[in-house]
Amino acid sequence: MITRFAPSPTGPLHLGHAYSAIIGHDRARAAGGTFLLRIEDGDPLRCKPPWDAQIFEDLHWLGLNWPEPVFRVSERREIYDQALDRLTALGLTYPCHCSRRDIALAHGAPQADDHAGPDGPVYAGTCRHGITSGDTAAAVRLDMAAALRHLGDQTQLSYYETGPYGSGLQWVDLNRLLTTVGDIVLFRRDTGMAAYHLTVVVDDAAQGVTEAVRGADLIAATGIHRLLQALLDLPTPEYHHHQLICDDNGTRLAKRHDAKAIAKFRAEGATPGDIRRRVGL
Repeated sequence: MITRFAPSPTGPLHLGHAYSAIIGHDRARAAGGTFLLRIEDGDPLRCKPPWDAQIFEDLHWLGLNWPEPVFRVSERREIYDQALDRLTALGLTYPCHCSRRDIALAHGAPQADDHAGPDGPVYAGTCRHGITSGDTAAAVRLDMAAALRHLGDQTQLSYYETGPYGSGLQWVDLNRLLTTVGDIVLFRRDTGMAAYHLTVVVDDAAQGVTEAVRGADLIAATGIHRLLQALLDLPTPEYHHHQLICDDNGTRLAKRHDAKAIAKFRAEGATPGDIRRRVGL
């Protein structure tokens, strides 16, 4: 078994991160396998060196260990570009010049909550239809309809799930991706880097990950990742989606919740065992 924990250095790790990392670490070690750390630093505007260093310090303090060197998204641009070029050569991508405001206005509402998918409002396909002028830097999107046509008569893709949200073989309804996901971004114009959905499937395959341990908030993204694996002929790991750690109001923790930061508990004299108990482990 090979598991991985892949945080972004955009703020302090909190109890939710500790929960996910410990689960991945313990599941791998219990099976005699390997736990990997991967740094998702593909956003140079938000990722900062102090948070990067803090990740290593916090995880080592929790008693977690992993092989060195670690994978860093920022160092693998060429690898992602090759994957993107492959999809483009298949006729499955197109440039997109739309801003978030453009996308919201295309739905006729500032928030467009009624059209929300895993990445927010489902893209209306403006640039796919060649409507925009192309006078700004472009993102690159997956043409979802073309991708499904490329897979031919295949209407479902399978993956194996463990954990509290399912056990056994699960199925992705490809036709449903058209309406619930739409044309996802594969390359971000703001960062000049490949987007998360592309980097995660490429890196999981490159590292030989056999079980992707992550929070339930990413269940909706699993269909996207399974599709990209099929298009790029990449192996599919098993998925273990765990429950989310929430605050006292039932809200999922985010990095802005400094009160739940691992470093804060450390400074107050907590032990790694205290953290395990706080998150129910």
